[in-house]
Amino acid sequence: MGNQRITSFRIREGLTRMIDTVHVGIGPLGQKVLRYAVERGCFNIVGAVDPDPGKAGQDLGTLCGIKPLGITVRPTLEEALAKRSADVALLTTVSSLVALESQVAELAKAGLNIVSTCEELFFPWKTNPEVAGRIDRTCIQNSVACVGTGVNPGYLMDLLPTFLTGLCQNVGKVEVWRIQDASVRRIPFQQKIGAGLTLEEFEIKKKAGTLRHVGLPESVDFIAHRLGWTLDRSEETLEPVIAEEQIDSGYKPIAKGMARGVHQVGRGFVGEKEVITLNFKAAVGEPESYDQVHLDAEPPIQSRIAGGVNGDIATCAITLNAVRSILQATPGLKTMADIPPIAFFNETAM
Repeated sequence: MGNQRITSFRIREGLTRMIDTVHVGIGPLGQKVLRYAVERGCFNIVGAVDPDPGKAGQDLGTLCGIKPLGITVRPTLEEALAKRSADVALLTTVSSLVALESQVAELAKAGLNIVSTCEELFFPWKTNPEVAGRIDRTCIQNSVACVGTGVNPGYLMDLLPTFLTGLCQNVGKVEVWRIQDASVRRIPFQQKIGAGLTLEEFEIKKKAGTLRHVGLPESVDFIAHRLGWTLDRSEETLEPVIAEEQIDSGYKPIAKGMARGVHQVGRGFVGEKEVITLNFKAAVGEPESYDQVHLDAEPPIQSRIAGGVNGDIATCAITLNAVRSILQATPGLKTMADIPPIAFFNETAM
């Protein structure tokens, strides 16, 4: 806790202390986070962890497509730190909270604050309160803070709409759209939304729960919590977006009649009134990308980001931008509303 307070003080005072980080999970997302961290110039990378035999043993920089960094990817946290210490772990591994719990516990017991891209960690207090409680207690016991973040969930479809309600006297409904052309997204994302599957394959993966954007229920619960609404029920629907013609802009050709992506809707109800509607549509070949918030409120508010926000860039950026804030947070499992407001920073803004 003492080191955490010193780090926070130095950041607030504008001194140039580098933030020591360890990177856990060196997949496509983790690699991009690493490249961005090197580019920023304010992160001192002390270690990297990935148990994949194809990655462990490699130079971290070389693995991530940049110059060698002299840091070897190790299969375990103990080997990666090797008597060194770090301020924050950047955890870019899984979407499942249950699968993440043991990873968070290990990092917390090592005295590391944690910024994770796990979607289900963003606001798990309603969807998985027992695991959320255990993670919270583990972090408190080890005097570290932990937060789940990302572009969505983490900002565009949840945190941003609640910020906009700060301008309102009354709010009757929150409706959000995130519509994106998945052609520009990384291959694992295109695969996750079912692009290039037959409708039969799509349905099989849908029933197995392996084909969906993760996080809409957590976003619905977060908005309700922030606005003080007690939801009587919530629901989520998921349907394929079907190609009406041959599409070649994605990672593989998509024939007419195949799935080119997914359309999910998360809803929250107070009584029979639908007070939260979150529309997520990601598909290869989508003609227009945008992010939009509409508040049925006094005054009514509509905010639209034309062209949408690039999810891969924004997720990596928000992960790094949350580091400074998590170092100033009190111990425990936090939401993005519990930590100091995030903003871009680099070596000149420390």
